Amino acid sequence: MARTARLVIPNQPHHIIQRGNNRQIIFRDDEDCRLFLGWLRDAAQLFKVSVHAYVLMKNHIHLLASPSDDIGLARMMQWIGRYYVSHFNRKYDRTGTLWEGRYKTSVIDADNYFMVCCGYIEMNPVRAGLVSDPLAYPWSSYAHHAGVRRDPLITDHPLYWGLGNTPFAREAAYTDFVSQSFSAEELGKLNQVLLMGKTLGSEQFQLHLEKKINRRVLPGKKGRPSKAKESAAA
Repeated sequence: MARTARLVIPNQPHHIIQRGNNRQIIFRDDEDCRLFLGWLRDAAQLFKVSVHAYVLMKNHIHLLASPSDDIGLARMMQWIGRYYVSHFNRKYDRTGTLWEGRYKTSVIDADNYFMVCCGYIEMNPVRAGLVSDPLAYPWSSYAHHAGVRRDPLITDHPLYWGLGNTPFAREAAYTDFVSQSFSAEELGKLNQVLLMGKTLGSEQFQLHLEKKINRRVLPGKKGRPSKAKESAAA
């Protein structure tokens, strides 16, 4: 059976997850992280993808990014994989694949979920128990959004700029938002949708996408069609 084509919408934020094969470690030291981020920055510029947030965990990555067209995101991920996997295999004297199949991509309803996804990504190390303060974790975009250090990889989204009229106001509003704990229900919904690569947004947003791209976005109803529909189709 042919694989379903990824849903990619130009100029719309996408949440991307890439895992190590069999959940193996994909970043063993600081050099690995620095090289990956450097190649990610180069690829984002080359293929015109705006990266808004990221975190590198030991065995997976999260990105929040907006491609300028429908092919740039895939090319960016392929380009990074080509360079990084080659580096990793050579450095650690290994062969074969590093990634667990295809990366997962979810189109994001920016108005309702952009800031939520930023916080979800950047608080990942805290939820994993690696640090108690997201600033203590060096391999995420949190320090950029908190105003501690500028990250050349990051392209600020208009919704981030809309948090305040000055850098201080934006940074304070962002850190205050991220510090608010997600409920178990919110985390459960995010995990389920993002790990499956589904669209994250309201039903209205998803219906709008369906009309725009002429492709099903909302999940189909389970079970057989009603008898009325079967009769109409006969």
